[in-house]
Amino acid sequence: MFESFGRWVFRRRWWVIGLAVAFTVFAATWGIRVFGDLTYGGFADPGAESSRAAEVISTQLGQAEPDVIVLYRSDARTVDDPSFGAAVARTVTALPRENVRSVTTYWPARVPQLVSTDRHATYVVLSVVGADDQAKKDSFLAIKDRLAVPGLRSTIGGSVAIGDEINRQVSSDLTHAEALSMPILLVLLVLIFGSLVAASLPLVVGGLAILGAFTALRGIAQVTDVSVFSINLVTLAGLGLAIDYGLFMVSRFREELGRGRPVPEALGRTVATAGRTVAISAVTVAIAMSGLAMFPQVFLRSMGYGGVAAVLLAMVFALTVLPALLAVLGHRVDALSLQRLVRRRRRTSTGTAAAVAAASAPGDSGAWAWFARAVMRRPVLVVAAVLAVLVTLGLPFLRVSFGGVDSRVLPASSPARQAQEAIARDFPGNVASPIEAVVVLPGPAAGAEGQADLTSYLGRLGAVPGVRSVQLAAVSGDHAKINIGYDGEATSPAVRDLVAKVRAVPAPPGSEVLVGGQSAILADLLRSVGGRLPWMAVLVAVTTFILLFLAFGSVVLPVKAIATNVLSLSATFGALVWIFQDGHLSGPLGFTSVGSIEATQPILMLALAFGLSMDYEVFLLSRVREQYDVSGDNTWAVATGVQRTGRIITSAALLLIVVTAAFATSQVLFVKLIGVGMVIAIAVDATIVRMLLVPATMRLLGRFNWWAPRPLRRLYARFGISETSADPAPAPGSAPSLRGH
Repeated sequence: MFESFGRWVFRRRWWVIGLAVAFTVFAATWGIRVFGDLTYGGFADPGAESSRAAEVISTQLGQAEPDVIVLYRSDARTVDDPSFGAAVARTVTALPRENVRSVTTYWPARVPQLVSTDRHATYVVLSVVGADDQAKKDSFLAIKDRLAVPGLRSTIGGSVAIGDEINRQVSSDLTHAEALSMPILLVLLVLIFGSLVAASLPLVVGGLAILGAFTALRGIAQVTDVSVFSINLVTLAGLGLAIDYGLFMVSRFREELGRGRPVPEALGRTVATAGRTVAISAVTVAIAMSGLAMFPQVFLRSMGYGGVAAVLLAMVFALTVLPALLAVLGHRVDALSLQRLVRRRRRTSTGTAAAVAAASAPGDSGAWAWFARAVMRRPVLVVAAVLAVLVTLGLPFLRVSFGGVDSRVLPASSPARQAQEAIARDFPGNVASPIEAVVVLPGPAAGAEGQADLTSYLGRLGAVPGVRSVQLAAVSGDHAKINIGYDGEATSPAVRDLVAKVRAVPAPPGSEVLVGGQSAILADLLRSVGGRLPWMAVLVAVTTFILLFLAFGSVVLPVKAIATNVLSLSATFGALVWIFQDGHLSGPLGFTSVGSIEATQPILMLALAFGLSMDYEVFLLSRVREQYDVSGDNTWAVATGVQRTGRIITSAALLLIVVTAAFATSQVLFVKLIGVGMVIAIAVDATIVRMLLVPATMRLLGRFNWWAPRPLRRLYARFGISETSADPAPAPGSAPSLRGH
């Protein structure tokens, strides 16, 4: 099937290239404008109690959210100075009504929670006009430059200001990451391929995949909310996997040409072998990413949308546009040779380009085959050592503490972060982000019985340990809203525990209480994620097992692949806890530890790192299976497979590390965490797992690697995804002394 498709692409190469050019023009004009259609929120569970509380507050009580908080401070004057209040009043009363829905200040009611303990600072709470994130952002930007007060220091915070800063920082970081990684990628690709033409082909696929995913996201954003953070994932996955797939395809094409095959046949064999591997790998990664769609949070669903789009489009372009370009280039794929440019006589370079010169060499000869045989001579020792390393790296994850997204994801120099930290530090009780209790009474809240019930309930809330203040904030009909102040950060474990205590307080007779606010949103997020994570894991594991069985005809290899990937992931998660939660390497990496890991990041890492780990697993096992189908010798097949893929997997991992490491320079904390985490995951997987653990376990399992029950063997024979093009089997008695079954 794949070989026939490759020959079809050869015959229709100019049509394929023409369609790709037309698509590029469309994506570059329409899809690139996706940024204006994205939201910056989406971390809450829409069906949770906290979300229902927010809806009731908005629809029944007419209360607006504290979108913007402006902190005003004077070293010389206190808030008791009439000139202080007059200056603030002049500024806020001059704000246009078309942008501002409501304003809350310390004056004239002199709310004690709105003045700092030293009385030299106060903050104003603004609710801005807008039905969605983008509309609120537009209103905020319209008034941002009018919030300064002469003679006072002003610092702007609040959810809309934080979101705007995160949005701008993400866009800036994305530009910086591309500017940093692209020159390095190009240099490495030239060194790996030894040819400027060959090196440019994976970048073409990457550019098409990113533009295509932007277009897909913009289309999705027309019907549902899509998070701005999906752009980072699209760039990372689209560019990284496209380079991987391009590397696999171009390397195999050059290898087939090196064996003397004409261009049409070489292209057909390339698509039949490397193309099949790319398809299986991409579907495996897409399955892992699609698991994110099981979560109700817009942030995680958006990552699933972007990840699946980027991966599948990278596959489509790697199987269509790239073969079409190879068909047009033929042997000219080696044009603009690096060696010729520097007037060297050697035709091949180090890295993947060496595969051409080695194409006619015995499959199990070479440094990588020697290394694999050395590993397989002492498989028990290697497995024990690798397991010890991975388990040790994973131990810190046992004490992980989960947190949420707040101003601390921004750099310490961020005004929005400075405003939020000053309020938490200098003001009595966190009324900027209160715990909100919405009471739905059986009768009018303003009636005598309602007032008595609310007074009693307020007393019970005030007696809860950790509650700093209790305020009846609004009453409308049979609804009432109570703001509960506390000390500390809204996303801290102590305040999350306080939410549970508040929810445990008995409601007034016949009433319903909904507890919301930022702290409750995080508590509900953790509950939501924890409830759906096992189902995601089962979905990804089962579908991955089925796909790998159809690819390799074994029930053992899929189980082993899933188990080794879980070990690799646990090591990555443990390292992230040690670095980001405990604060090690905070200086070199340029961040301030908040003592926790944002709750959605392990879920995202699970999907992304698991999928990428399977990418290298499929590539290695595909070559091993090719050799085993010809020889029936497990050990020889493993050594040959490692020899044929070792350079390419190492090169692909190095290139992907460059892409992900650029994101580690982000100023947004959880984007930095993803970048660092992916570097660790790729490095561990491509070295310790793929080159040590996999050969050793395959040696121990022997022929059992390829075992399946008879009914499943018949199923594989009928539906399996198999095409073989392997090196000749070793002649009897000619293989190295290490033999295995």
